[in-house]
Amino acid sequence: MNLKNQLILKGFIIALLFLGTFTDTMAQQFNALVFSKTQGFRHQSIATSVRAIQDLSKDNVFSVYTSEDATMFTDKKLEKFDVIILASTTGDILNDEQKEAFKRFVQSGKGVVGIHSATDTEYNWEWYTKLIGGQFMHHPHQQSAILDVVDSNHPSTYHLPKKWLWTDEWYAFKNFNEDVNILIQLNEKTYDPGSKNGQSMGMGDVHPMAWYHEYDGGRIFYTALGHVDGAYEDADFLKHLYGGIWWAAMGYPIQ
Repeated sequence: MNLKNQLILKGFIIALLFLGTFTDTMAQQFNALVFSKTQGFRHQSIATSVRAIQDLSKDNVFSVYTSEDATMFTDKKLEKFDVIILASTTGDILNDEQKEAFKRFVQSGKGVVGIHSATDTEYNWEWYTKLIGGQFMHHPHQQSAILDVVDSNHPSTYHLPKKWLWTDEWYAFKNFNEDVNILIQLNEKTYDPGSKNGQSMGMGDVHPMAWYHEYDGGRIFYTALGHVDGAYEDADFLKHLYGGIWWAAMGYPIQ
């Protein structure tokens, strides 16, 4: 090979190495663990939600690792992640050692995102209840309702209209952490919350559906939406979800 061809080949190799380095760097905007273990009811939409988050990672340049293996919850395994996404988890999903590793992850300043039944998880763990913001209590049949976006000053709600018609499974909550910042509320005048002994099964004027807060050193975003498969094909919902993931992972100040 003559000198000219050697120089061309060398330049080509350097360019490939540079491109590879650039691509890897871009792919590491942040690292997310999507955890979808269930010990109670298992939502059909879990598989759809996981695929949707994987697609979001490709479009928005972050990396995703998916698992239902609770042995992921050790200090060593969690240290490479910036955010844990609880994709419709249910029941008691962690043992005592794994809970402590999860706490240390949050206390180190990292993020947690809860989707839908993440509030139907770890009922007997008070720290978790305050972290995620509340506990699922009940829901009526799936139906459409009006959502009131009460805070548009968050990446998960920048794009949403003040009034948002949405179809989902409408959770009511108990043991709600009033220190969270509510983003979206459910207008109970626009759907049938059901009744028991003649009393409405709704929550009244304050019926949160999405919120965020900082807790024990970390950042938490939760959305009660996402029961139905169709949510994960809806552009507005996916922007809502990604905005929460991005904020929880990156920790930039709310603008």
